[in-house]
Amino acid sequence: MLKKFVLPLTAAAVLVASVSAYAVEPLRVAADPVPHAEILAYVQKIDPGLNLKVIEIPSGVNSNELLAHGDIDANYFQHRPYLATQEKALGVKFAVAAEVHIEPLGIYSSKYKHYSQLPDKAKVAIPNNETNLSRGLYLLQDQGLITLKPDLKGLATPLDIIGNPKHLKILEIESPQIPRALPDVDLAVINGNFALEAGLDPAKDALGLEKAKDNPYANILVTSQKLATDPRILRLAKDLESPQVAEFILQKYHGSVLPVSAAKS
Repeated sequence: MLKKFVLPLTAAAVLVASVSAYAVEPLRVAADPVPHAEILAYVQKIDPGLNLKVIEIPSGVNSNELLAHGDIDANYFQHRPYLATQEKALGVKFAVAAEVHIEPLGIYSSKYKHYSQLPDKAKVAIPNNETNLSRGLYLLQDQGLITLKPDLKGLATPLDIIGNPKHLKILEIESPQIPRALPDVDLAVINGNFALEAGLDPAKDALGLEKAKDNPYANILVTSQKLATDPRILRLAKDLESPQVAEFILQKYHGSVLPVSAAKS
């Protein structure tokens, strides 16, 4: 009788040991330095029992490729439209674990204070990846600078501009490089995280910002399908969507970054 239970008990002990070992493994999360890694650092402060290894990703490194190859467990830097293009490009389906914050895209200038001061054929730097290019064009339209084809299906491109009274010259540049190009152009459309990294205050310095309400570009925590129900991922997701983190974002970034909960209200 005793022999019958030796193997099951041993197997159970091995299973418990392996689960326990897995549970204490650090959760490797790739993030942009600002504001994503700063927000994760705050999560580590309020939830020290969650073992995070935050990896700040330099520009030029695709953390979706790292996630697809299993080099990291999650990433936190992108929005859903961009993720969709990455899934298509990489042939991988990821999992969205949390919607955390919005960084309103902004229009900046180091030369002019008002759009009325823009010269004819003013140069406008805009992100060159297809989702943020489209996003930037819609922001230029919202600010009255261009008109796009009505009822566009899919993402907008410069070919969809049908009204351009200032004859703006659209220059497509890699997103991280646009703040450096600001002195050389008349206007620049800059992602919120890169604006913050460059020392700009979107809430104060931008000539125009995206609306936060119903903004589809919430920054998300992304993981693999395999880890979607991992207890560490679920715990991190709960922390990132918590009222404490929302309040931290509001207090630290003063409207330049907004928690999703505030943008929906």
